[in-house]
Amino acid sequence: MKLGIVGLPNVGKSTLFNSLTKAGAAAANYPFCTIDPNIGMVAVPDYRINKLAALYNSEKITPAVIEFVDIAGLVKGASRGEGLGNKFLAHIREVDAIVHVVRCFEDSNVIHVSAGIDPLSDIETINLELIFSDLEIIERRASKTGKSVKADKSLQFELDTLEYLKGELEKGICARAIELDEKQSEVTKSLNLLTYKPVLYAANISEDELVSGENNIYTEKVIKLAEAEGSEVFTVCAKIEEEISELSEEEKNSFLQDLGVTESGLSKIITSGYKLLGLISYLTAGPKESRAWTIENGLKAPQAAGKIHTDFERGFIRAEIVNYDDLIRLGNYNAAKDAGLVRLEGKDYVVKDGDVILFRFNV
Repeated sequence: MKLGIVGLPNVGKSTLFNSLTKAGAAAANYPFCTIDPNIGMVAVPDYRINKLAALYNSEKITPAVIEFVDIAGLVKGASRGEGLGNKFLAHIREVDAIVHVVRCFEDSNVIHVSAGIDPLSDIETINLELIFSDLEIIERRASKTGKSVKADKSLQFELDTLEYLKGELEKGICARAIELDEKQSEVTKSLNLLTYKPVLYAANISEDELVSGENNIYTEKVIKLAEAEGSEVFTVCAKIEEEISELSEEEKNSFLQDLGVTESGLSKIITSGYKLLGLISYLTAGPKESRAWTIENGLKAPQAAGKIHTDFERGFIRAEIVNYDDLIRLGNYNAAKDAGLVRLEGKDYVVKDGDVILFRFNV
């Protein structure tokens, strides 16, 4: 899973990125402190692989990972190159989903690029820049398709879809919020539009509001917007995330418990990201390695095997599967097998979250 972190300057974007990745990227109280997109890889916490590693005495533990890309703060005019914006818009096209950090706290010591706290206006500013960039993509594609449609009438549907998308985007509607049928969706996906990407809104709040657990007026506005467009939203205090980023897992949990906070920002992003993108994890285990693999929910066994190696998919024979909870409860693979809980599944089996799988293949 690759997530791009975007937002206006000084909303807490780079602070959150640094906290999540411990990458030490520069964060400062002025716009454009991030000149190149910082990239950080973060392990997805999953207690299951640790227990499997202990069960199998594995030499190595390999968790699933999330790749975070910190995109420089965008401003009004970014699509026209303002604030080096064009350069950074290109980086957003490479991600699976966008984490849009929105300032929902008041602090006179932290400059706001618009000199006022207005999360909906901030979101609109970013969305408009992404829309302008998408319109350029659509216009170029429409120009090319229009020249070819006389010779190939089958392209007329694509051209009609492009014109429809253009009209809706010009109204200020993001591509992900436009009503599309199945064929229109196929055309839209091929364009890799920025506003078609799923969005997680990170409402950056103050420490007091994080502790109280109550949403302020700014956060409520973001929640309503997210619900209307089918996006995910979570609250996070970038300042607190920064404070706990250097702590051990035990110290971090203790610190959060003292504050009365049940979940870290990273955990919220992972939960929201997996839900938004429809992802699950299956597991493999053995003496050499215990590992978590992230796949799309609904993927069949051969395609899931292909995540390990293309040979596994090409030469797939069957999958030997045991549920993680059953395996841990019975203490070892043979006991699960004796209890009839190890299943042999074929090419049509849809992999489930928490499946512990041994793939059989022949190439």
